[in-house]
Amino acid sequence: MLEKYAKELRNNPTDAERLLWRYLRKSQINNCKFRRQQVLGKYIVDFVCLDPKIIIELDGAQHQQQQTYDARRTAYLEGNGFQVLRFWNH
Repeated sequence: MLEKYAKELRNNPTDAERLLWRYLRKSQINNCKFRRQQVLGKYIVDFVCLDPKIIIELDGAQHQQQQTYDARRTAYLEGNGFQVLRFWNH
C-alpha cells in the first residue's frame, strides 16, 4: 500500500521536490546516492541517502497543522539512525 502511494508521489512531485531532485540525482552531491519518495518503516520520506543515513524533507503549508505527527515521525526516523533535515517548500 505505501509503495503504491510512494510511486504516485514520485510521479507527481511538487515544484520544490522537482527542483531539488535535479541536484540530488545521479550522486551529484558528495557522491551520495539519494532516492526519492522512499518507504522507511511506516513512513514515506521525500529524499533519503542510505549511506550516510540522511533524510531531506520539503515541507509545505500542511506541515504547520501537523507538528505533533511530524515530531513523532522525526523521532522514529532519528531513532533508526537517520539525520533528518527539514526545509520549507518556499
